[in-house]
Amino acid sequence: YCVKCQWLARASWIAQELLHTFAGDVSEVALVPSPPGTLEVRVNGEVLWQRAKGNSVPEIKDLKQALRDVVAPDRGLGHSDAHPGAASGEKPAS
Repeated sequence: YCVKCQWLARASWIAQELLHTFAGDVSEVALVPSPPGTLEVRVNGEVLWQRAKGNSVPEIKDLKQALRDVVAPDRGLGHSDAHPGAASGEKPAS
């Protein structure tokens, strides 16, 4: 997260949301002060979302869906889920 942009609060909230939603699937979240303009989410060293690519701060539901697709692809996320099965009318797994 960018210290100069004062994104610590936003980065902390994102970390809290991800840890709460993926308590059994994610073992840790690290907040790392980075160069100006940086806001990045990585999973196992791979970039999941990057401000430079997305050009904005991510919506939390989009970030949760992207993380879910990596760490627990068969898991449903409730009412905001855009799981592949949701398009066909199937209910996501609980």
